[in-house]
Amino acid sequence: MCAMASRHGIRTHNALKALHLEDLFGPKGKKCVVPGAEIKEIPSKFAATKRWDAQKKLGQSVALRALEKAMEMADEFGIGQVVVDNAFHYLWGGGYVMEAAKKGYIAYTNCTSTVAEVVPFMGKSPTLGTNPHSWGFPTTKTLGYPIVVDWATSTVAMGRVQQLKREGKQLPANTAVDKDGNITTDPDNVAALLPFGAHKGYGMCLIDELYAALIGGSLPTFRGRDTPEGEKNTATFYFQVVHPEAFNCGDYAKGRTQEQNVQAVIDDVLAHGNESCMLPGQIEADAAKKTDAAGGLLFSEAEVAAFNELAKGCGAEPWDLAGLKKA
Repeated sequence: MCAMASRHGIRTHNALKALHLEDLFGPKGKKCVVPGAEIKEIPSKFAATKRWDAQKKLGQSVALRALEKAMEMADEFGIGQVVVDNAFHYLWGGGYVMEAAKKGYIAYTNCTSTVAEVVPFMGKSPTLGTNPHSWGFPTTKTLGYPIVVDWATSTVAMGRVQQLKREGKQLPANTAVDKDGNITTDPDNVAALLPFGAHKGYGMCLIDELYAALIGGSLPTFRGRDTPEGEKNTATFYFQVVHPEAFNCGDYAKGRTQEQNVQAVIDDVLAHGNESCMLPGQIEADAAKKTDAAGGLLFSEAEVAAFNELAKGCGAEPWDLAGLKKA
C-alpha cells in the first residue's frame, strides 16, 4: 500500500509515514501493533456483514483483507460490509477503494485517525481525528481510471504537515493552530488542525467518530495515548462494497446501459463551459503514468534524506543521491 501511494503521487502516506507510525501515533515507548496477531471474527446474524476484532494487527494487512471480504460478499449479496475494532492506522484509504473500483465495484471506507488532532468547529481543543472518507467508483472503462474521492476531514492531513516540514515549506492559511490556539502556517508550531469547510467538515469528521462509537471505539482523546484501566485507545475501520448491478433499476433514459448512463452524466458535468475541469482521481492517475514512465517510484531530495536517516538508524546502506535517476 505504501508503494501504491507513492506510485499515485500520495506523498503524505508513503513508506516514510508507515515506518514512523508507532512513533507518530502511539504512547511513548509502547507498541501499538502486535506482531503475528490474528484477526478474530465475531459471529454476525447478518449475511452481508462481517465483524472483526483486529487485535492490533498491522492496519494495512487487516484493511486489505476486509476489502477482499467485502468484495466477496458484494458478489453474493450485492453489498458487503466489514466493521473492524481494535485496529491501527491503515495509511491511504483512497488506495483501498481504488483497488475495488478497478475491479468494477463501488467502494467506501472510513476510519478513525489514530490520535485526536482536530479542533471541532467553534472549539478550542483537539478532540477529533483527521478521520478520512474514501469513495471509489468503477469508471475505468469510461475514463481510463476510477473516480476516487478521498480526503481527510481536516483542512490538511497531518501527513501533509510532516511533508511540508521535510520540504521546508509553510502551510496554507487557516489550516492549523499552535499550542495557544492561534492560527499558524509554520509546520514546526502546529499543535492541532482545523476541520475543512467549517461546520460541514466538522460534521463529516464527526461521522467517523459515530461509526467508531457504534463499532466499539472509545473516547477520541484516548486514541494513541496512555489510557485509564479498562479503557481503549485503538482505532476502527469501516468498509462497504457494492456491486453495480445492485444499483441498476433498469430505466435509463434513451435506452442507455448503466455504463453509458454514467458516461453521459460525467460528460454533462464537464460540459457547459466546464471542459477544463478535472475529476477526482485524475491527478492520481496522471501521477501513476509519470511514475511508470520513470521506471520507479519518485521521491524528492528531502524524502531521500529522510529515508537515509532511517537507514542509518537500522544499520542499512543509505541511498546515494547522486546515483539516483532524476525524472
